[in-house]
This record gives sequence, structure tokens and C-alpha cells, in this order.
Amino acid sequence: MQGDGPADSPYLAGRLGEGQDPVFQRLNTSLGFDQRLWEEDLAGSRAHLRLLAAIGILSAEEREKLERGLEQVGRELAEGTFPFQQTDEDIHMAVERRLAEVVGEVAGKLHTGRSRNDQVVTDLLLHVRGRARQARYCLAELLSVLLARAEEHRDWPAPGYTHLQRAQPLYLGHHLLAYFWMFARDERRFWFVEEGCRELPLGAGALAGSGFGEDRTALAKELGFAAVAPNSLDAVSNRDFVLDYLGAAATTATHLSRLGGELVLWASAEFGFVELADAWSATSSLMPQKKNPDAAELLRAKAPRVVGHLGALHGVLHGLPLGYHKDLQEDKEHLFDAADTLELCLAAGAGLVRTASFRKERLAAAARDPSLAATEVADLLVKVGVPFREAHRVVGRLVREALAAGKGLGDLSAKEIAACDPLLAAQAEEVVTLLADPQRWLESKRSQGGTASERLAEQLEQAKDHLQRLREELDGRPGEPR
Repeated sequence: MQGDGPADSPYLAGRLGEGQDPVFQRLNTSLGFDQRLWEEDLAGSRAHLRLLAAIGILSAEEREKLERGLEQVGRELAEGTFPFQQTDEDIHMAVERRLAEVVGEVAGKLHTGRSRNDQVVTDLLLHVRGRARQARYCLAELLSVLLARAEEHRDWPAPGYTHLQRAQPLYLGHHLLAYFWMFARDERRFWFVEEGCRELPLGAGALAGSGFGEDRTALAKELGFAAVAPNSLDAVSNRDFVLDYLGAAATTATHLSRLGGELVLWASAEFGFVELADAWSATSSLMPQKKNPDAAELLRAKAPRVVGHLGALHGVLHGLPLGYHKDLQEDKEHLFDAADTLELCLAAGAGLVRTASFRKERLAAAARDPSLAATEVADLLVKVGVPFREAHRVVGRLVREALAAGKGLGDLSAKEIAACDPLLAAQAEEVVTLLADPQRWLESKRSQGGTASERLAEQLEQAKDHLQRLREELDGRPGEPR
């Protein structure tokens, strides 16, 4: 796409006396990727012609003729019979050229008071608004899947990790809900993107506004905008909403990469915590025993692609003076590829989680590792008055001595525990009892947001309420205000 400028077209060739160089034509054209904006372009044109009729630029007969022409053009585009030509620089010029073929010279009136500058940004706003809403639908589906699997595994013990080392046990439902809240934040980011698409730029002209003094409020309402952009120069220069979308997409893709990366680890023989469905796996071209987590690996790999689009558009806009510049044509390929990639990955993430088979005994065995109770032993000392840092030192020494003896914490006798440090002597029997009761380790985490069963039940209810409100909002029913 471009702003008002030269092309091999009767509509724009007045200033230049010779045709464009073929190499420049190839560099300049955007039809190959921006033709997907045809529905938005037609919607804007229909609204604009009704505005022109309202201010007397078009007669009732001309309005009706143009509406019939746009209807035919839309039908051809929908059916794939639209006769594109090599000189069609972008979808906007293609539509205008074809409309003139269908209805004649009256098509030239449609561009009155409108520049391709405000036309392009209007189409793009409509597109981003729709893609942000679609991302929210995709995220709602992923949230639904995560919530269902968390409910299903609410009482399955699993090991929790820091630094990829076993740290403390938690319930698998708690682990899955961590992803729920992560993606719930992503949904709110796309809600913000939709909010950023509320102001109509159409009617801003090339940069300074229109000379016909039309009231754009009705135009805004017809196209679903809440208000008119207050400054015509800012309106045509603005691509913040694309950055907002790409920013939300980049963060969501990064979260998907974390989910995918964890599934890859958990599906390995070394972990063995999950088996991914055959429908979401691949095999080796050489080694017949292999079942590879390709879908999860691709969730990892797609994230930097989306993040790269965000960085690239920041580069396009960096230092760009106000007004339309051909640089802005570069916004669309970054947006389109990022949106396509994200929606595909969100669907894949939902499919992976929905069909994954978690291995209860393997998870439970890892969660029963007595070393995971080291913090519980320190907390036990704290409860009898030992400062936590001192308790931390004592239990760390106990772990070190057990390892030196070739034992785990759970293998130590009360006598061995008492001999390690005087602070442990009075609590030795209680420490042995504690180390033998993995359920106690889990249920001790009773703080808000903790993994204890009571708190996990509260969290599940919070997640259900959140998802219900989201569904109501997406379905157009009243929900809690944001």
C-alpha cells in the first residue's frame, strides 16, 4: 500500500509523464499481501459513499449505482473471480479500478474527501480490531482446556522446579492453573488492543482533514468506532494499534513457548511425566522407535518469529516524521504473519493440552522425593523459635551430611538427625515423621494462592468465574466491568 502517489493508473498518473520501472513496480506493489483487506476496504467505501450522499456530493441515483457496483466487486472478491491486473498496486486501487469498469465515471466521485492515507489506516484498524477479538476467542478456548485439565488433576502430586532442580511439591492442577493465569493476562492485553482501535481515522484525508466539512460521527458509528480521531495528522500517522497487537502477540507467543518447552521436557524419557497424543507428534525418518514432540517444539520456535515482527515494526517507525510515508507499507506483512502464526499456535497449544496424558505414578514418585521437604523441616524449626536463616543453615548441613553418607533425607534415622545439630535434637522424631508424609508437605502451603487443597479449590472457582465473565463478554452479554 502507499499514500497518494504515482502509479501506472489513470487515477494517479497525472503528475508523472512516464510509466514506472518494472523493478520499482515490484518493490512498490503490496497487492500480494494486502488483498486480504478487501472486506474492510469495501466496508469503509460503503460507509464513505453514504456520507458523500448525505452532504450532497452524490445523488440518490449515484449512491444506489455505487452501492450496486461495490456489491458486485465484493461478490467477485469473495468468489475468487475478481479480475486483478498487473497495474493494481494495492487492494484499494484494484477495487477502485474495477468499480470504474462496473459503474463508469461515477466511481471517480467515491474518493472525494478521502485519501488512501486515511483509507489504509481505517482498513488496518478494522482488521486489527477483528484479529484482536479472534485472539481473545482463541485464548478463551485455551483457558477452557487448561481449566478442565486442572480440575481433572487437582489432587495429583507433582514436583515443582526452580533452576530445573526439584524444589517443592505441588498439585498438578496448581501447575496447570499457573498457565491459566498467564494466558488470562494475555487475553487482557488483546482487550487493550481492541480498546486502542476505538477512534475513526477515515475523513482525515491525506493529513490535514477534508475540505467538505462533513460530520464524521455517523460514519464512526456505522463502522463500529466509538469516536472520531481528534487530530487528522495523528490519525494518518498512527500505527500504535499495530504495535499494541504485535506486543500482545509477542508476549502470548512467548508464553506458548514456555508451555511447549515444558511439554518437551516432560515428554522425554528422563522426565516421563506426560505422553503427548500421536495426533500432535511425529516420528523419525530413520529411527522407528522415536515419538517426537514436534508440535510442542514448534510452539517454542514460533515465538521468536512473532517477537521479531514486533522489533521490525519498531524499526520501521523509529524516527519516522509525522505524516504518511511509504515505509508504513511494511506494517502489514509483519502484522499478518504474526496474527496467522499466533492463531495457529494458540489452536495447537489447546490441542496439545487437551489430549496430553499425564503419568500419575511418575509424577507422584518425583513429588515424594524427601529432599523436597527440606523447607518443611526448616519451617518446623522456625515454629519452635529458631530464626529462619539459622534453620536454613542447619537443614542445609543435614542435607550435605546425608549426601556424604550416600543417603537421602528420608533415609536418616532420628538418631542421625539429632547428631547433626543441637537445634535438631529435640525435633528429631518429628522430622522423621514429617519426612515420611508427602501429603503434609503439600497441604502445609495454605497461604492465598498456595497449592494446598483448600486454596486450590478457591483458585479453581476464581478461574471458573474469570472464564465465565470472559465468555459473556465475548458473546456480547453483560459482564463485570474491567
